[in-house]
Amino acid sequence: AGGPQLFKEGYKNLQGLEEVILRNIAATKEMSEITRTSFGPQGRNKMVVNHLGKLIVTSDAATIIRELEVVHPAAKLLVMASQQQEAEAGDGTNTVLIFGSELLQRAEPLLRMGLHPSEIARGYEAALVAALEGLETLATDSVGSWNNSNEVLKAVRSAVAAKQYGQEAGLSALVAEAVLAAMPAKDASRFNVDNVRVVKVLGGSLAQSRVVHGMVFPTAPVTSVRRAQCVRVAVFACAVDVGQTETKGTVLLHTAGDLLAYTKGEEAQMDAAMAELHEAGVGAIICGSGVGDLAIHCMNRYGMVAVRCPSKFELRRVCRVVGATPLARLGAPTPEEMGYCDEIITEEIGGDRVTVVRQCNDDRVRPAFAARVAASPLSTVVLRGATVNALDDAERAIDDGVNVVKALTKDPRLVPGACATEMELARLVHVAADRTPGVAQHAIRAFAHALEVFARTLADNAGVDSTALVAMLIAAHHKEGGKPMGFDVESDHEPCLIDAQAKGILDPMAVKQWALRYATHAALTVLQVDQIVMAKTAGGPKLPKQQAGHWDNDD
Repeated sequence: AGGPQLFKEGYKNLQGLEEVILRNIAATKEMSEITRTSFGPQGRNKMVVNHLGKLIVTSDAATIIRELEVVHPAAKLLVMASQQQEAEAGDGTNTVLIFGSELLQRAEPLLRMGLHPSEIARGYEAALVAALEGLETLATDSVGSWNNSNEVLKAVRSAVAAKQYGQEAGLSALVAEAVLAAMPAKDASRFNVDNVRVVKVLGGSLAQSRVVHGMVFPTAPVTSVRRAQCVRVAVFACAVDVGQTETKGTVLLHTAGDLLAYTKGEEAQMDAAMAELHEAGVGAIICGSGVGDLAIHCMNRYGMVAVRCPSKFELRRVCRVVGATPLARLGAPTPEEMGYCDEIITEEIGGDRVTVVRQCNDDRVRPAFAARVAASPLSTVVLRGATVNALDDAERAIDDGVNVVKALTKDPRLVPGACATEMELARLVHVAADRTPGVAQHAIRAFAHALEVFARTLADNAGVDSTALVAMLIAAHHKEGGKPMGFDVESDHEPCLIDAQAKGILDPMAVKQWALRYATHAALTVLQVDQIVMAKTAGGPKLPKQQAGHWDNDD
């Protein structure tokens, strides 16, 4: 059907088991092999240079697949599923890639035996239902109170350890402190991950990182006044400077008096604008664009603090903290547009000066106009580190920890980690396969075997015998009344098992649920493709390479 009479010239038409399904399975396998070695606490780092030439060194699967430009359609489906997992749960992206690929690899021998893709799909769907039902019974703990730092710590420790193994104690404590400061008092489900910010200050070590209650700008104020307390705040999205004309103009000056009078108009205009702000009671200005020298001079005269905030996202956050409305014109704001701040202070961290904007939670008497501004829920983690890459990786670990907290505010249940949950689910799915008549039991059993991939991957990355580990875990989970045994990543040469619950290695149930769903649905989508029709890439011929040197040179 794919002859030249049916399609335009340049179309590719692939169909059949060998050309489509097995090729797709091979592509997804190659995709998962990239991120599989980065799985778990002992995962290796990847060095990725993106299309802009930026170097990224990380073991975070979400970052790796975001920077890689995957073009194969089947591999792209897995990538899209893992990106959806990142958006939904904030963690478990590598789990989706590894498990989705393993399901497809387990389906390959079944396809070669003669099973139809639809039969395998039915078996996988039945196995997914059995796995999700089994997962509901495995919850061993839950987060009882969001006001208790120990409860938050046990929830985020595993997520942080997967990215920064060895540093998880310090980073988890930072995440717990920041989350407790940003958590809404009444309804934890309204927790906003945007209220926990990260500011990276180069230098020092990770142990010197700390949490600041309030918003931190990684720059000092542009004015000579560095501190203000209990002040009204004006936020400008435009530049605080003298207006420039859109077209070029020529000014003819005849005398020295003309030259002196030329700048006086601008000075008078800026002075009038700053005087208007001062009379309105504004003591601090936060600007989203440039601040001119003349404006800085006038602000210093009136004793105002000015801070530059070049990012529009940061500007929105600071408006939320101080309760202000960003203005698009230079002028005095109305009382409704003005914000209020308890304290703006310049602090020194390492060799860098930073500006902290905070609303204090103490009993200080606030002016009447500040009643509408709540105590700031925003907290900032100030990270210290020797290199930019180390700081970026620590930031990703903190983001994962905060996202896990967000997932747990919706469903606070926790399940044992260290592959204990996956191996128990494999046992439960095996039991379901034994009860299932017909051809579907082969696919259900393949699903159960695919769940063992996580233990094998953790063992391979830790440098121990994966076959021996899987055998030990299967034996431990088939014992009557056994504990939730998992893999000890600190085992030396020989695999060792630990009680994940007793060691406090816990994962959010919601992350596992979404990962199983997304991986299975992505694998089923790839499996049920039987034909690929690809059009010729749009665009004209490529331009010839320009020769070096000037075109006019004869050589």
